[in-house]
Amino acid sequence: MKRALRQAWVGPLLALLAVYVLFALLRPETFARPENLVTMARQTVVVGIASAGMTLIIISGGIDLSVGSLVALTTVVIARALNAGAGPVAACVIGVSVAATAGLIVGSIIGLLRITPFVVTLGAMTILRGAAKGVANEQKIDANARGLDSLLGVLPDDRRWLLFPPGVWMLVLVAFLAAALLRYSRFGRHLVAVGSNERTARLSGVPVEWVKVAVYTFAAALAGCYSEFSTCSIRF
Repeated sequence: MKRALRQAWVGPLLALLAVYVLFALLRPETFARPENLVTMARQTVVVGIASAGMTLIIISGGIDLSVGSLVALTTVVIARALNAGAGPVAACVIGVSVAATAGLIVGSIIGLLRITPFVVTLGAMTILRGAAKGVANEQKIDANARGLDSLLGVLPDDRRWLLFPPGVWMLVLVAFLAAALLRYSRFGRHLVAVGSNERTARLSGVPVEWVKVAVYTFAAALAGCYSEFSTCSIRF
């Protein structure tokens, strides 16, 4: 038991379970219903996917203040693409590509020019938010989701066997992939090394600069995937 409690993930998990039990005891007639569990899972997806990328950035010793603005930009880009006649897959590819490109630029400035992540991402937050306003013409964009809303929508009767909407299972997949990346890949070990001691990692032969570029690009792409689950009717 002592060995298990030393694990970093055990404490937050126990706290989450304690909060759930508390509310289930206070409101057993509503909170503990299966429908409420599905609703909470659906609402967790839109934050969970972006937080997977943010977790990797934090492990590497960085920070990203621009993720909210990046999501805003990606959302309006997807909405514009849908209104222009692009299919849902093509619109999502365009949005994720824009997000990944922004992450590549931010990561390059941080990694190759060695500028503090706080300063770079703070500036990027304003620039990306302004770009989102420009693409949306500072007005509400109404777009036909063309099936994207089904990722988190209520399951039809013939798909009840899934238990949760497809978006929830996509979040589970992203979480497992991020955990596997950290534990079993060379890139994951490099992330931990850079976050633990950047100077030692560089002396050990870790390409610190390119690790930072890659992690910010990857996290931005995940933030772009987050935007796929956001509504297409948002005022910026």
